[in-house]
Amino acid sequence: MPNTLHVDYELKTHDETEQIVREAMEVARQEIPKGAVADYIPELGKADPNQLGICIYPIQGEKIKLGDCDKRFTIQSISKIISLCVALELFGPQKLFEKVEAEPSGEAFNSLVELDLNSNKPYNPLINSGAIAVAGMLIEEVSFHDMLRFAKELCDDDDIVLNKTVYESEMSTCSRNRAIAYLLESKNIIESDVEDALRFYTKMCSLDVTAESLANFANRLANDGVGNVSGRRYLSSENMRIVKTLMLTCGMYDGSGTYAVQVGIPTKSGVGGGLLAVSDKRAGIGVFGPSLDAKGNSIAGCRLLKEIAGKLRLSLFYDTDMISAKPIDYSLHDFQKR
Repeated sequence: MPNTLHVDYELKTHDETEQIVREAMEVARQEIPKGAVADYIPELGKADPNQLGICIYPIQGEKIKLGDCDKRFTIQSISKIISLCVALELFGPQKLFEKVEAEPSGEAFNSLVELDLNSNKPYNPLINSGAIAVAGMLIEEVSFHDMLRFAKELCDDDDIVLNKTVYESEMSTCSRNRAIAYLLESKNIIESDVEDALRFYTKMCSLDVTAESLANFANRLANDGVGNVSGRRYLSSENMRIVKTLMLTCGMYDGSGTYAVQVGIPTKSGVGGGLLAVSDKRAGIGVFGPSLDAKGNSIAGCRLLKEIAGKLRLSLFYDTDMISAKPIDYSLHDFQKR
């Protein structure tokens, strides 16, 4: 009898979805002891590694908020998505990609090896070298206060502020990022003031957000750059396509490929424990879990997203309009006969 494949898609009620997420959180919590907080930045090292929260904001339907979803933490590298969005809107893709590539790096997020030895441009805007290059472009057009105002609008969170304590902690321990910035200047990638670009980049990383803030932002990315309540367009469709593609291929640093295979949701991580995840045309998701894996990604957060991606069919590669798939009409033995 030939093997068959049959996929059923069943819409879940709010309560059913919430129960699935609760159960997934309990599974994810088991991963926490395997990770550690980012103590290379002294202030981040003070975080409670056992915290875990999630907010899911569907394009249609009510939010689901569980765990430590209202806990404030610094956005860190997730801010690179905000900067990327603004840079694309201000300069357009052609000018932006004259300064940075759009390729996965395969190296750690704070590596300068490829930039020094293999390329005259950062591999992508979502690693430190690429984001610092983007900051060098932005400071000639916008102020940090402009960016803070836009971040509040994108995240629908007026309480986002600069965490000065974390900012000062990062600036006092940013030797590697400073080396990256001056290397970028030597290659004429940064043509503005290097120290100003570094301060701008670090301030963006030091914004205080919540998992719900990130879910609000992700919801707008999932809805093609449009607020699903207000109907306001924040970002162009073409730039949304670029941003989400880069999130899928580069958003989880040198763990991006494995994550894409296992989860299949465009996601950006930050070493503060945040995850911004976009289930396109379905939902925006924000996660907080400060215990990190070896790649610098939230270890419980990644497991949580893996669990719900499968059970709620959130992967980019799953078609929500497909009620069932045509059964496979061949046997695996057919391959052996050929």
